[in-house]
Amino acid sequence: MSDNNKLTTGILILAAGIIILLGKLGVFGFLGRAFWPLLLLIPGLLLHMLYFWRKGPAELLVPGAMLVLYSVMFFIAIIWGWQTMKHIWPGFILGVAAGLYEYLLLSGTRHNGLWIVTLMLTAVSLVLFGFTLFSMAFIYLLAILMIVAGIWLIAARGRRNTHRSW
Repeated sequence: MSDNNKLTTGILILAAGIIILLGKLGVFGFLGRAFWPLLLLIPGLLLHMLYFWRKGPAELLVPGAMLVLYSVMFFIAIIWGWQTMKHIWPGFILGVAAGLYEYLLLSGTRHNGLWIVTLMLTAVSLVLFGFTLFSMAFIYLLAILMIVAGIWLIAARGRRNTHRSW
């Protein structure tokens, strides 16, 4: 074994030993719990970079966008608690739609059927997001807005304003 190989092997074994020791001491516990979505974000960004550097086809954008969006969702769940997943789960459908949209936008080819699928997935995701918003406290805000709008319409009834400034 040459001196260069011995040096490289020694550095790798030393680094592995230090990483194992720090892991057993709990140093990586918090980092692993807080930053594991980077394992999705980094490959997603790399797939985008491969496309934009002209090293890969446009099809790489579909999984790239999905991985980026999913990692953002998981970071949100880590920050605000995993119970938020019951409200943001339609983002998984939106991730597929975002990937297809990015592909269709940047590939330069026309796929009418794929546009329809992308729009349908986006619509389904937005409708499901709407349902999850209505299951939260958002329904109270909507009810208050409807009450205020109803009172405003009732109070404005009978007044004719022919000189509108707008």
